[in-house]
Amino acid sequence: MKFTKMEGLGNDYVYVNCFEEMVEDPKSVAIKVSDRHFGIGSDGLILIKPSKVADFCMDMYNADGSQSEMCGNGIRCVAKYVYDYGLTDKTSISVETLAGIKYLDLKIENGKAVMITVNMGAPELIADKVPVKSDKEKVIDEPIVVAGKEYKMTCISMGNPHCIVFVDDTKNFPLEEVGPLFESHEVFPNRVNAEFVQILDRKTVNMRVWERGSGETLACGTGTCATVVASCLNGHTEDEVTVHLLGGDLHIKWDREENLVYMTGPAKVVFDGEIEL
Repeated sequence: MKFTKMEGLGNDYVYVNCFEEMVEDPKSVAIKVSDRHFGIGSDGLILIKPSKVADFCMDMYNADGSQSEMCGNGIRCVAKYVYDYGLTDKTSISVETLAGIKYLDLKIENGKAVMITVNMGAPELIADKVPVKSDKEKVIDEPIVVAGKEYKMTCISMGNPHCIVFVDDTKNFPLEEVGPLFESHEVFPNRVNAEFVQILDRKTVNMRVWERGSGETLACGTGTCATVVASCLNGHTEDEVTVHLLGGDLHIKWDREENLVYMTGPAKVVFDGEIEL
């Protein structure tokens, strides 16, 4: 199987051009290629496929083989791939995902896509649709007890479920201990991506993320979008925020009038290769 490894702020995936390749069992392939000792090493597998409703289709699998609806860093890499590898010459494209069709604008330098802005769509706040179990219609700054400690959470879907918790210090937060407990907490019927956020000022935050099915990753696009919406809803920031992640920075804008979230960030090719399955 021919593949390309790509990364968006260190959130790395193995990409397969399914216009040319056939992947019969993507769940087992995702587990195999994601292994950083015996495989290629990645946060998961993303298949680039034809679409009947958009320019392309993105089919995404986590490192544990579970399927995800959407990945903000991943979809930027899809945009770079289809332009750089000649599948399109358009600088504005649409990509079908399990979270709906997303629209992307590409900034081109020297014939390559270097920066991509994604219209990530509207944030979903209704608890049943995130989903999160609650007697409230929306879960904003509501308590959750994890390992005997109470946190305040805000729950948002950006095509996949996110739980945002504000903390004093992201650097020293015990993410490896707490992250898995949030992910599998009983209030999240489909598990959850957990973001732990430190407010720096009205336009800047730090964020670490524990991704459902992958553990801590260096960046999470949908999680970054959910974080900015949560920061606005809780009165911590303005509507345009730079989010510092372990892998770098993303710029997020929540257009409240249109109720759309826009994400801008880089995408890079690491290497091309071929693996025997």
